[in-house]
Amino acid sequence: MNTKSLLIVLFACLTTALAIEPTKALGQIFVTNSGLDAGFDLIPGSGSIGKYTISGSPLNTPLVAGLNNPVGLAVSGSNLFLANLGSGTINEYTTSGATVNLSPIPTLGFPSSIAVSGGNLFVTNYVSGTINEYTTSGATVHVPLVSGLSVPDGIAVSGGNLFVTDRGTGRIVEYNATTGATVNPSLISGLNNPIGIAISGTNLFVTNFGTGIIGEYTTSGATVHASLVSGLVNPIGIAVSGGNLLVVNRGTGTIGEYNATTGATVNASLITGLNEPFGIAVVPEPSTLALGILGALSLAAFGRRYRR
Repeated sequence: MNTKSLLIVLFACLTTALAIEPTKALGQIFVTNSGLDAGFDLIPGSGSIGKYTISGSPLNTPLVAGLNNPVGLAVSGSNLFLANLGSGTINEYTTSGATVNLSPIPTLGFPSSIAVSGGNLFVTNYVSGTINEYTTSGATVHVPLVSGLSVPDGIAVSGGNLFVTDRGTGRIVEYNATTGATVNPSLISGLNNPIGIAISGTNLFVTNFGTGIIGEYTTSGATVHASLVSGLVNPIGIAVSGGNLLVVNRGTGTIGEYNATTGATVNASLITGLNEPFGIAVVPEPSTLALGILGALSLAAFGRRYRR
């Protein structure tokens, strides 16, 4: 094989690697501008979704406008699933902002947060104190899957279980994601208005809206750092991006970035100028290390063949 042929093959290999998920947004942050007033009252038609780079630069603001108090947000592949508090619907858009389905699930009441696992959606309803389960195409699986919560706000899925912030009781409650059975009714307790929740590995990160603190715990309920990050102003949504936390500060209309291990501030004003922000979802960047290893392996393999 000559040098030109070798370079063509290597280029093809790297192009294939980069195109493994061709429709998926890379290294982007999506945030909801809820349009809720200071008392969480609804202002119809005043909400939007903003789209930013992972470094905080605006890409499309708004990506989608004219929404009825959008709050919870989740990404699945190349699609966004949005909980509209004001209209009681889950809307679906592409990560480019194109409408997929405006009301795949039209009668939710007051959906506040949403999580995706495989082909299923888990949605909290903070008024009825329930968690409902649907397919990503809008078919009902369990309504309700879980009931009897006080004010469920945030939800995350890990290892076949649901982790839910119950703002009314200051707890994190754990349920089986398949059956809805209670795994631990007080996995974590004594929190102050917990709303946002994110999971990374075996650790939970929880926003305490009332005290401006982010706490870190294990998924088995052990305390890692009760006050990993403090001094925030009404932190509400939270997401993990690499080794950092991205936190929605409702009181300042900003998203701050913090080290997930130490709590150190990376950028307190990563994104600014938001309108009563609430939910956040992140599509991570591709692994440059993985691509580098792939390229090195390809080069080594073809190098051996070339020497023969």
